[in-house]
Amino acid sequence: MARVCELTGKGRQVGHNVSHANNKTKRTFLPNLQNVTLLSDTLGEGIKLRVSTHGLRTVEHVGGLDNWLAKSSDEQLSLKVQRLKRKIAKLKSATAA
Repeated sequence: MARVCELTGKGRQVGHNVSHANNKTKRTFLPNLQNVTLLSDTLGEGIKLRVSTHGLRTVEHVGGLDNWLAKSSDEQLSLKVQRLKRKIAKLKSATAA
């Protein structure tokens, strides 16, 4: 399982540990991923996702999972979340019509 946020696409970064003697060794910076269940107002159910804490804050700031998915682009989303976004959009258009 890749260490990538399913909502924001945030993944690992590479850098150096730098010692007092200025020796540099490679290291990785991993995102703070959490397994969370986010509620979808349109679907009326919870969706289990692996999300970074930064992504979780942005979802709550925008006003929930449905609003965040409506504003986000498909390039950064995982395949599972892209399908969820299409499902929510289809249900919203069906209830609006």
